[in-house]
Amino acid sequence: MRRAAEALFGQRARRRWLHLILGGAVFMPYWLVGTVVMGPLTDSGSMFTNSLAVQFGAYAVGLPLAALTALFPLTRPMSVAAARALCGVAPGRFAEGPARGRDAKARTAGWFTLHLGAGALVSGASLALPPFALAVAALPFSAELRGSELGQFWHLDRPWLAWAGLPLGLLMLLGLAAAAAATGALLAAAAPRLLGPSPADRLAAAERRAAELAVRNRLARELHDSVGHALSAVTLQAGAARRVLHARAGTNADAEAEADADLGFVREALTAIEETTRRTVGELDSVLGLLRSGEDDGELTAPGLEALDALVRGAGSAVELTVRGDPTGLPEAVSREAYRIVQEGLTNAVRYARGETVTARIALSGDELEITMENPLTGTAPVARPDGGRGLRGITERARLLGGTAEAGPVNGHWLLSARLPVGPTGGAR
Repeated sequence: MRRAAEALFGQRARRRWLHLILGGAVFMPYWLVGTVVMGPLTDSGSMFTNSLAVQFGAYAVGLPLAALTALFPLTRPMSVAAARALCGVAPGRFAEGPARGRDAKARTAGWFTLHLGAGALVSGASLALPPFALAVAALPFSAELRGSELGQFWHLDRPWLAWAGLPLGLLMLLGLAAAAAATGALLAAAAPRLLGPSPADRLAAAERRAAELAVRNRLARELHDSVGHALSAVTLQAGAARRVLHARAGTNADAEAEADADLGFVREALTAIEETTRRTVGELDSVLGLLRSGEDDGELTAPGLEALDALVRGAGSAVELTVRGDPTGLPEAVSREAYRIVQEGLTNAVRYARGETVTARIALSGDELEITMENPLTGTAPVARPDGGRGLRGITERARLLGGTAEAGPVNGHWLLSARLPVGPTGGAR
């Protein structure tokens, strides 16, 4: 009994009834147009007539008009918004955005017509039936009602028979609630099929998810390369400065001149730390600003090869940099990715070169930019891990995105990183 009452009068049933009333209200302009059409055909003197023929004729005229207007693209978003809020259907089962394609438009027109048609009938019954049912239920208590046309029409004008009006009126109200609940359940069952995503909608959603994942992966690479390099360089520079200061604390008078020279190194190390952290904070601001804005198509304000000198100064290791050609005129994407490749190479070098000289060569030849980095293997070699776009694996991904190649590995006791990036018509495309 409780479940039946919940099905007829619970919150979900009330929301679905409200959804039907909304459909009836939207159908009113179509019904009014139908009455204008039906008036001359039935010789009725007024569009507001009690003739059932005119009213149902206007209903029949209004439904095709509603189906035609449902072909407009914005009909589906409005229908989905109303159904999502009131029909009690999981939001993920609805399509997003305007209807595109014949199939989606036809299904949307079917839903719109069904919603308005059913809503008009339920709305009309909700307006007309309750007063009539209450009047029938009040027959036993009113001699005036029993003597009216209502009592005589139902043959309930006799006092002993008039008591049948009470259960009859209550049954009418119960029947109205049951009809509204059943119609609402019918619409809720039809909503996913008629307002659900089409194959084209699913494809568009998959493309949006792929674009979002691409942006997230790109941001992850930027953060990894920028922060990873900065932390490695700052750690080594700070460690070297600490060792020098510790050694100076134990010097004697004869080694004072050498200690003063070491202080110059400390100053250089601290300056490199300052430059590296300031540059990294700027890059982080750019990436985090893009994350806060939520703009998938935004552009990162990432450094390019024009910031190469600052990058080398903060590397924390002896770096011999050779540049052939003028890389300042490269496409922005190529310059940015080349900077990140050099940055990752230096990050690996300061981790594994153990203070040995790192040789970096950047050569622009024709329509190709070549990056070569080499350092002695004095410790464990870097490893390209298979767990995502980090480290050397990230270098390969960056080069591949630009249509280039990259490889790294031990060669004759040295670790060699080589990357080739096209800078012609295909280079720089993202």
